[in-house]
Amino acid sequence: MSSQSLLYLVIGVAVLGLLIYRQLRARPVRGNQRIVLILVIIGLVEAVQYIQKLHAGSAAVIALVGSLVLAALFGAARAATVKIWMQDGQAWVKGNLLTAALWVVALGAHLGYDYLIGQHKDIGDLGDATVLLYLAISLAVQRVIVTARADRLNPAQVGPMGPSSF
Repeated sequence: MSSQSLLYLVIGVAVLGLLIYRQLRARPVRGNQRIVLILVIIGLVEAVQYIQKLHAGSAAVIALVGSLVLAALFGAARAATVKIWMQDGQAWVKGNLLTAALWVVALGAHLGYDYLIGQHKDIGDLGDATVLLYLAISLAVQRVIVTARADRLNPAQVGPMGPSSF
């Protein structure tokens, strides 16, 4: 593992910690995707630099797409664990320990996937270089689903402890 790969991994773990911290706090649902956009931009820059540096070809791109599909699946799974309720006419969300655990498992799955595909000589450590992009896609999918769920809430049917279906 190169020092650059280690740096990517450390930054990814720090971002993961921030995401978990934020998701375990109750907060209003917002359509603001600023953090996702920032993570996508930084993640794309890291991924492109890595792929260009190694002159990795289509195998790296295919591996990256597979990783991002995995990210989307974990985002959808986590979205189901987030509690949504109406408070003062606005939808609020809060994750739980399962949400946090799924974030950790998602990162482990990303690194495990990287290990499996890393056996190919042209794409070793791709997962380290794409960890921010992976987290961004996973967060984006989760937010889209949670926002859609929140939009369907009827304030007259929801109390401060959440929908009765939870």
